[in-house]
Amino acid sequence: MTGLPASGNDLIPSFRKDQKLDHLAERFNVAQFVSFGPGDHGPVQQYARLSGATPNHPFSSVPAAVEALFAQSAEGTVNIRSFSEADSQSREFLYALDTVDDVVSAIRRISSEGAYTIANETIDVSDGGVSGVAMDGLVEFRPDSTPRGVEGPGFASLPLDWALSVFNTVYGIDVSLDQARDARVEFSLHPLKRGWRQSHLIFWEYGEVDHFDRSAEVIWPNDFSRMIGDKAYGLMIANLIGVPVPKTTVIGRRVAPFSFGSDTGSAERWIRTSPIVQVPGKFTTAKGWLDPFKLVHNEDPDGTALASVLSQQSIPAVYSGAAIEGADGEFIIEGAAGSGEGFMLGTTAPQVMPEDVVAAVSQIRSELSKHLGSVRFEWVFDGSGVWVVQLHTGASQSAGRAIVPGEADHWVVFSVSQGLEALRELLRSLPPDTGIQLDGAVGRSSHIADVVRKANVPTRML
Repeated sequence: MTGLPASGNDLIPSFRKDQKLDHLAERFNVAQFVSFGPGDHGPVQQYARLSGATPNHPFSSVPAAVEALFAQSAEGTVNIRSFSEADSQSREFLYALDTVDDVVSAIRRISSEGAYTIANETIDVSDGGVSGVAMDGLVEFRPDSTPRGVEGPGFASLPLDWALSVFNTVYGIDVSLDQARDARVEFSLHPLKRGWRQSHLIFWEYGEVDHFDRSAEVIWPNDFSRMIGDKAYGLMIANLIGVPVPKTTVIGRRVAPFSFGSDTGSAERWIRTSPIVQVPGKFTTAKGWLDPFKLVHNEDPDGTALASVLSQQSIPAVYSGAAIEGADGEFIIEGAAGSGEGFMLGTTAPQVMPEDVVAAVSQIRSELSKHLGSVRFEWVFDGSGVWVVQLHTGASQSAGRAIVPGEADHWVVFSVSQGLEALRELLRSLPPDTGIQLDGAVGRSSHIADVVRKANVPTRML
C-alpha cells in the first residue's frame, strides 16, 4: 500500500509555486526562503520569509538576500527549486549548496533562462524527526524522508489523534494538525525549531480535498518503530488504546529520552532492550538497573540491532505469560507463577492459569482487538489486573501441537532445555526439507515458539 493521495485542489491552483508558498506562510510555518523571478537586468526578488524579518522584506541585492538566508539556515546550506511561470512543474533542483557564491550564481543562471527560483534553507530530514501527510483524520509518516516518502512502503499509519499523541510523547511537542481534518497537509516535524516562524512543525503543502474512505492501518514494524524500537512502539500503541502499561522511559539512540505509561506502585525497575525489529529472547531483559549505554555497546556495538533501551517500573507479578491467537482462531493464554522469564525462555513449563487471570487477559485482548484486530502480547497479572509488557499485531500460524505447520522429509529432535541460543544455532545449520520436533514442556506463546515461527521451519511439539 502506498501513501495518501495527492491534493485534489491546491490552495491557490492558478498561482505560481512561490506565490502559493507565500500564501501558505501567511497561515503556517514554512521553511525560510527567498524567491526570484527573471528580469531585464537580472533576477528580481518576489517573496521572502525569514525569521526575525518582516514578511517579504525587500533586500538590496541577490547576494544580500542569500547571505541573510544562509545566516538563518540551521544546517548552513541552501536548496534551490526552479520553475517556469507558464508551467508550475519543477525544473532544476539543487540540494544543500554551501556557499553564497554558488547560490547566487545558480539563481542568476536560472533567471537568465526565463525561469523562477525559490531558495530555501535546507532542513535535515534525518534529525530524528518525521515527515508525512495528514488528511481527513489519518496521518502517514516516517523518519529520514521528505513528506513524499509515504508514497513507498514502510511508513507508519495512525489515526490523527493517535499520531498527535505519539508526537507529543516522543518529542514533547504539542503539534496542531487540525487543518488536516478537512484538508491534505504535507508536513515535517523536527526536534529543533525550524522555519520562518521558528516552530517544530513545517508545512510544505496544503490543499483542500474531498472526503475519502480510508482508515489507518496500525501495523508494525514500520520505519518509525524501527527508529524508536519495536518494543517501545508496541507499548506506546497499547498505552494509546488505554490498557495498563507500566511507566516506561525509552532511552533511544536517535531520539531524546521520553516516557509514557502508568505508575505500578513499585520503586523497582526492569531494563529491557528494544530491538529495531522483534528478535525473541536474544537481547537482555534484567531486573534492576544496568548502564544502558554500556548495554547497547556490548550487545550491539555497530548499532544495527538495538534501537533503544527501556527502563520500566516493575510490576508485583503473581502470574506472567503471553497470549496469542492461533491460525484456527483459538485464543491461547499461557504463563507461570511469578515474573515469567523461565516460561518465556522455555525453561519453565506452562501452568494452568486461574480463572480470574484468564478472564483478565481475555478482557485485555478484547480491548486491543477492537483497534488492532488479531494481537499477540506478553502480560503480567499483579493480583487484581493485567499489565501489557509487549505487544504485536497479527495472528500466529500455530494450530494445535504444530508450532509451525508443514511437512518435512526429515525431522530432528531439539530438547528445549538447551535454550534459545542453541535453537538459533540449530536453525542456522538446519539442512533443507528438515523440520524440528520440540522435546519438553514448552508454551506455544513462548520465545522458543516465536523463534521457530520467525524462521518459518516446520515445528511441532512431541
